[in-house]
Amino acid sequence: MEAVVPKLASFNLLNPKSKSKSAIRRFSSALCVSSSPSVTSTDSVSLGHITRPDFPILHQEVYGSKKLVYLDNAATSQKPIAVLKALQNYYEAYNSNVHRGIHFLSAKATDEYELARKKVAAFINASDSGEIVFTKNATEAINLVAYSWGLSNLKSGDEVILTVAEHHSAIVPWQLVAQKTGANLKFLNLNDDESPDLDKLKEMLSRKTKLVVIHHISNMLGRSGEPYGSYLSQSKSGFVLGASILPIEEIVHWSHDVGAKVLVDACQSVPHMVVDVQGLDADFLVASSHKMCGPTGIGFLFGKSDLLSAMPPFLGGGEMISDVFLDHSTFADPPSRFEAGTPAIGEAIGLGAAIDYLSTIGMQKIHAYEFPKVSTRSNPKMELAKYLYENLLSIPNIRIYGPKPSEHVQRAALCSFNVENIHPTDIATLLDQQVP
Repeated sequence: MEAVVPKLASFNLLNPKSKSKSAIRRFSSALCVSSSPSVTSTDSVSLGHITRPDFPILHQEVYGSKKLVYLDNAATSQKPIAVLKALQNYYEAYNSNVHRGIHFLSAKATDEYELARKKVAAFINASDSGEIVFTKNATEAINLVAYSWGLSNLKSGDEVILTVAEHHSAIVPWQLVAQKTGANLKFLNLNDDESPDLDKLKEMLSRKTKLVVIHHISNMLGRSGEPYGSYLSQSKSGFVLGASILPIEEIVHWSHDVGAKVLVDACQSVPHMVVDVQGLDADFLVASSHKMCGPTGIGFLFGKSDLLSAMPPFLGGGEMISDVFLDHSTFADPPSRFEAGTPAIGEAIGLGAAIDYLSTIGMQKIHAYEFPKVSTRSNPKMELAKYLYENLLSIPNIRIYGPKPSEHVQRAALCSFNVENIHPTDIATLLDQQVP
């Protein structure tokens, strides 16, 4: 990793309430010192260096003559050449609607669209591709569960447990459903390590609990003991994530013991590690294409077959029906039941190409590169997450949220942080305009 030297002379404070430029100068000086070229061993090339040529957007200069450095993958990932070519090939070679025609182009498009579904199912080890519903994104997938399963199964007095570290898209739909059904939302706070308090979760679970909504890896983290509004404001700081990987398999087991279902937000885990829905035994799981090197506008819901089969439609229209009469309609089996109208065909095919790309690299290899392990004499390499955490920690007056990586705690390769006396907007602008 190369050192960075910000051009402070041309930097203007975007937030006049920041105490002084001197605090920013101290931060930038420490940032330069903390950067080190020794993140990879001298006899090997990192996975990042190997894969960087696959992403055309990274081969550009910004702000005149500065090499682009992109660190916003938690918000959206860039797309490799293979995905761009898959999208181009669809529109150039076999653009057509799916499931609606018998001509050559429609048959080809349908085959490729359904092949993408099979790729998603294999990628997360679903037992059948029929358990994969394509959605606009993970937000729509959660709303699908909320309005289809939630409105049909929740009643007054039932409880839905969420953590205070959930994404807004995993909170708001259940607030709306709770208002309609009379169900109660219960929020799990963070412990002293700023991770969801799993001991408290076990205490909260009861026969009243009908659903647990929980992230696999969080993309929003605040401080334990503060009111919920503080968590919301923290997410706007521009520095996201800093959470450990939650033991979903155990959480599912505890939840099932009281008869509750579990919905897992896997947007931040599916792109970075092996996710096995059968091993986790999750009832529902959602993820987004755009965070796993795929196109925007497509995501997916995994749902166990028996649950999907019992759920009513979410949206009405073409493709989700079996027969239509003037006074009623009958509906298709899942997943078609939940895919009304013309779907995002090219985007689904692009997602399939992204899965091929990640699978070719190997998810275990990606996980080993990103996540920290205990360093030993035989394995001195410092993985990406540990490197990021320890170098940020060396900067004076920095506050990193979430647990410290250890032999028993795995952090994602991202950090949520603040710097004393410097507004996050100013730090974000400084880092964006830095010189490699």
